[in-house]
Amino acid sequence: MKVAVFGLGYVGSVTAAGLAAVGHEVVGVDPDPVKVAQVSAGRSPVAEPGLDELVHAGVAGGLLTATSSVELALEATDVSLICVGTPSTGHGETQLAFLDRALAQLRDAMEIATPPAGGHHSVVVRSTVPPGTGVAHVAPVFADPPAGWTVGTAMCPEFLREGCAVTDFYTPPFLVTGTRDEATRDALVRLFGFLVRTIGREGFHHVGVETAEALKYACNAFHATKVSFTNELARIFRGYGVDAREVMEVFCADEKLNIAPTYLRPGFAYGGSCLPKDLRALQHLARQLGVDAPLLAGTAQTNELVVRDVVERVIETGARRVALLGLSFKAETDDLRESPSVDLAERLIGKGFAVKIFDPVLNTQRLTGANLTYVQERLPHLNCLLAQDPVGVLAGAEVALVADAGPSARQALLATKPPVILDLRGNLGPEIEALPGYQGVGW
Repeated sequence: MKVAVFGLGYVGSVTAAGLAAVGHEVVGVDPDPVKVAQVSAGRSPVAEPGLDELVHAGVAGGLLTATSSVELALEATDVSLICVGTPSTGHGETQLAFLDRALAQLRDAMEIATPPAGGHHSVVVRSTVPPGTGVAHVAPVFADPPAGWTVGTAMCPEFLREGCAVTDFYTPPFLVTGTRDEATRDALVRLFGFLVRTIGREGFHHVGVETAEALKYACNAFHATKVSFTNELARIFRGYGVDAREVMEVFCADEKLNIAPTYLRPGFAYGGSCLPKDLRALQHLARQLGVDAPLLAGTAQTNELVVRDVVERVIETGARRVALLGLSFKAETDDLRESPSVDLAERLIGKGFAVKIFDPVLNTQRLTGANLTYVQERLPHLNCLLAQDPVGVLAGAEVALVADAGPSARQALLATKPPVILDLRGNLGPEIEALPGYQGVGW
């Protein structure tokens, strides 16, 4: 394929040289004449291990060139990859000026350049941009292309780490394409088809445009959080003579819970007998040493905000009768200790809502010890609130809060169709999600 890569910084240079190395005809486009001259001379414009050799090979083989002329780069080109900078302002806002300029220049060049065979051209953003950029900034520019051109737009985020970007280019964690245009999706599959050898076809993810845009922020925020989490623990443990390197080495060996998708699914707040108390204990250890642990403190605060948000959303409905399906802190258990559902019920009752509760596992006659004490202190009239089956709890309910989505709960929801269904776990299934009153707690 013939490809134009806009922006010859770290991402653009690696992308251009990498695509040329697998046989595509690539033109790098940059307004900086120094960068253009360096690539044209077979040298990388940025310091990156292995990139000089890759650029030299591409230029020597005639598959990689560079120019400042957008019109020249666009001549009979199949795909344009936008790899320009998107820096942040002092307030954190993403600057899209370089992106907007590249898109405008690209659209203007279509008035002059010859379209590719078949007439279809794909404009693909690789730069990190906020969700909604494709719809608001990219697609409108090409809504009315010149005669002879059809244009599809997409988001295809990159996952390149400086210092090992060349290796990452050929062995990414996955390839993500976000587009509403089938021809553009097919073009990206062809363009990056060489990755099948390293990530397999299951590594290709075709998603919505906004999902592709949001993904890079999610990844980088998590990476930053991991660094801060580890360093925060190290500051605490150091004061107790513990080598955090050894702790984290064993920590990372757990691929069932720690390095796993287990707790990385959007849903309701955490609770139970372990997470809240151990988080508080760790914060107490930090305070004893005089160590600030804002990330740990923020974790508890974020959890509180999740519960508060659900309460506020129930209030906003104007309803007064609420059904709560699931009271324990997780399904398949009757442990009510620090359950966010108990907290939720307590707050709603305190605000005057009529609350009915169904939990398929809970039997108040079997509650003992701290579990019984906890619920007696917070919901002393629990037996009066409980229903024997989900249909009973949903009868007359204006809002259904679903924390435990067992088979009986799903069937009851489909049968009764409450005006508002707020899914707290995200596992109700497509039939219920299709109901008009369905809402997700975080989606």
